[in-house]
Amino acid sequence: MSFSMYIRALAIAVLVFVPAWSAAQDANNGGDLYFQYCVGCHGMEARGDGTVADVLKVKPADLTGLSARNDGVFPTILVAYRIDGRDPVIAHGGAMPIYGEFLGEPLVATKAPSGQPLLIGQEIADLIAYLETIQE
Repeated sequence: MSFSMYIRALAIAVLVFVPAWSAAQDANNGGDLYFQYCVGCHGMEARGDGTVADVLKVKPADLTGLSARNDGVFPTILVAYRIDGRDPVIAHGGAMPIYGEFLGEPLVATKAPSGQPLLIGQEIADLIAYLETIQE
């Protein structure tokens, strides 16, 4: 089997089995995680006004408007990648705290709104479920 055929077979397998292996997201646990890890920068109401926001060179995002800034669709992949460090955000001269090391196990499969399979940590999936509930 050629490498490209192997990749194609692997992609098909992922697409077939992801629905059966999808993460059960717990928004309540995600809220607890938000208040443990994110509130310092993003604030109690997730508007980017946490207690340390004023000392950062780059103001933290208002997390309640993620969907609004993405044509009404929650940007699941972008949020997951920002949290786990695959798409780092530069703030106060360094990267946003990357929580993939703390929240990245066990890995679970879920789907983006587009249907694209996404492999992320269970707690990141929970945090994303919480963030989806606070969209305006």
